[in-house]
Amino acid sequence: MNKQQLAKKIWESANKMRSKIEASEYKDYILGFIFYKFLSDREEDFLLKNDFAEEDIKSVNEEDAEIVEFVQSGLGYFISYENLFSTWIGEGHDFDIANVRDALSAFSRLIGTNYKRVFDGIFQTLETGLSNLGSTAKEQSKAVRDLLYLIKDIPMDDKQDYDVLGFIYEYLISNFAANAGKKAGEFYT
Repeated sequence: MNKQQLAKKIWESANKMRSKIEASEYKDYILGFIFYKFLSDREEDFLLKNDFAEEDIKSVNEEDAEIVEFVQSGLGYFISYENLFSTWIGEGHDFDIANVRDALSAFSRLIGTNYKRVFDGIFQTLETGLSNLGSTAKEQSKAVRDLLYLIKDIPMDDKQDYDVLGFIYEYLISNFAANAGKKAGEFYT
């Protein structure tokens, strides 16, 4: 996916959420879920590179202390199979906002001791703001499911000739600033 295609997809995501929350806030949701996807994809890649088969990954959960410790030592965090971004996508219409709440709570709990300063509170906006995405759990589930499907194809495999997360962040900031009638520098601060 080239930068123009990625930019179009990201702006489509932003416009989807525009009716639910303020422009200054929806970048946090988009970036939060994109970053969660990045960490989730990174864990799957880590497991595959360490001789886990795709089928083995389905049994990865926090009850297996040895696997939790192994992943934490390699990545600094641990995400159970049921909380992986790809698992959420696979659930289709069975996906529920409770999946996100449970996953974010588990993520915070399963950060490696030496990585607390790096990851602690990183998803705070998502944890505290999911209720802003609708007045019922059904509306919230639909809003997040729509967002997940819009960002599921964002490449996170380091095969691009540019920093994908950096580009997304810069792109969103500049577009939010333009829509808010501010210069990008004012919006950054």
